[in-house]
Amino acid sequence: MSFLAIDIGNTRLKWALFAQPCPGQPPVRHGAVFLETIDELAETEWATLPPPDRMLGCVVAGEAVRRRVEEQMDMWDVPPRWVVSRAAEAGVVNGYDHPSRLGADRWVALVGARARVLAEAAAAGHAPRPALVVMVGTAVTVDALDADGHFLGGLILPGFGLMLRALEMGTAGLKVPTGETTEFPTNTSDALMSGGVFAIAGAVERQHKRLAARSGQVPKVLIAGGAAVKLAPALDVEFEIVDSLLFEGLVGMEAARAA
Repeated sequence: MSFLAIDIGNTRLKWALFAQPCPGQPPVRHGAVFLETIDELAETEWATLPPPDRMLGCVVAGEAVRRRVEEQMDMWDVPPRWVVSRAAEAGVVNGYDHPSRLGADRWVALVGARARVLAEAAAAGHAPRPALVVMVGTAVTVDALDADGHFLGGLILPGFGLMLRALEMGTAGLKVPTGETTEFPTNTSDALMSGGVFAIAGAVERQHKRLAARSGQVPKVLIAGGAAVKLAPALDVEFEIVDSLLFEGLVGMEAARAA
């Protein structure tokens, strides 16, 4: 039973087709397009795609974008299904005050992270450890998952682009070229970029320290998102970049729902 996973972010749509929704199985085909071109999916990337038997998607870009994607899926006889955060799913318990208000992408990423933590524990023969799930995109989220799979809460920060645009709009004379990340910047471009990177890195490291103190264990840090490579060199904690984290979460959800 083939399975199509769709991740619609604020900038791009990413998709992956799996032979079946089994955790750990790689996709048979995958791709990504900018949101401006999603109205061409049926004629381009999806034109030769075998019709999926089931699909599950995660969308944060809004209802209008979701409807445009559903129009591209009309050529298949598959009902569109979209993730809404629940109180509990696929081994993760949602600790948000109002569980359904947690962003769907954050919820899916937490499920993907939990699956990775459990797989790591099974392979090493030890108990699962807590995890810190960091997604670096238009916004940055830093979410804490304890060793039992309970989502404890998390942070939301502006991403690199939003930080720079806010400074440009609110401060005269700061419309400068994109700089590099350096420890002690000596020009405005580098100062802006380094400030943004270190602000996000500091939030991650602070939450890592707090989660370690709360759990008595060193958390596993998983980073996803298009701007993860900008953050990675500035972090002073061990981490793993997982580009497929949301797909892994969607596969895990589908597998749990079918069980």
